[in-house]
Amino acid sequence: MNDARTTLTHEREITEPVSLTLPNGRLNPAAVGWTRHPLHDTSGIGTGRLGRGRNKRWEYWGITTPDHIVAVTVAMLDYATLNQVWVFDRRTATDVDAGAITPLSRGVDLPGTLGAAQATARVPGIETAITESGDGTRIVATTKRVALDVFAERPDGHEALGVVVPWSDTRFQYTVKDVARPARGTITIDGVAHELPAGESWAVLDHGRGRWPYSMTWHWGAASGMEHGHRLGLQLGGLWTDGTGSTENALSVDGRLHKLGAELRWRFDPADWLRPWSITGDRVELRFEPFHDRFSKSAFGVIHSETHQCFGTYRGTVTDDSGDVVPIDALTGWAEFVKNRW
Repeated sequence: MNDARTTLTHEREITEPVSLTLPNGRLNPAAVGWTRHPLHDTSGIGTGRLGRGRNKRWEYWGITTPDHIVAVTVAMLDYATLNQVWVFDRRTATDVDAGAITPLSRGVDLPGTLGAAQATARVPGIETAITESGDGTRIVATTKRVALDVFAERPDGHEALGVVVPWSDTRFQYTVKDVARPARGTITIDGVAHELPAGESWAVLDHGRGRWPYSMTWHWGAASGMEHGHRLGLQLGGLWTDGTGSTENALSVDGRLHKLGAELRWRFDPADWLRPWSITGDRVELRFEPFHDRFSKSAFGVIHSETHQCFGTYRGTVTDDSGDVVPIDALTGWAEFVKNRW
């Protein structure tokens, strides 16, 4: 796999620090583009009068191992917080789920900009602390039945996809999708500790700061693993970026990002979510074979959500920036379809 620094996407790569918002709170046009490292100052989200009630801030970590899948969410939606710790036992196909919704921002503290401070949640039944350091991120979470202490390593030279999606100058999202982070630590369930197997455990970050429309639908897919001696990561998205000129699609090879600028076609059977999915587009030919559908549907006041987050195996090919076809034999990850009114 060639490491030539060619970039094929039409999107603008940002290489210097930039503020997401202007002084008046609107989108800064200079912030629209993508990055290999977090360069956006997002501290303007959640301050001032502009966008009140539309500000969305969150940290989501997904962790995959041969035996378990973990999802940790700390989110602030202006009028409420959403916090969750979910663990799925792949051997028994059972899960342990703890979630809490609290009014306004009660019990949750998120930094204005990624890495500027610790992200914490202390809400009924859940305590979470996410701490950034130079070489990685520590994720600590406890519920009645689960204690999680995982370190997501950041290898030297590792690149993370940052993208600004502009719906308008008052509605926009900054996301960092960071895949293929080696993970180590322990997952304790009902007092039984499980060590994360070295070289087979992976962490994925979804960091978000923005101002959203009330109703939105999206796809998100991610996968991580070692294949053919390379550390590979897939980051795939769709629907929510349509027509904006931005995508959140990329291939990661040994920590190097290969940006995929074209929108992808997602095909699946909504009558049977465990049937194989097809995700294709310019430079992407992937088949996703699910083994578990994490379905949730909720309605709390103004918040209405329906999610099918399917976990499974990716197979196929992705073409990197040098034109080399990268085979994907069996990467573990997820693909989801979400409808939100929030």
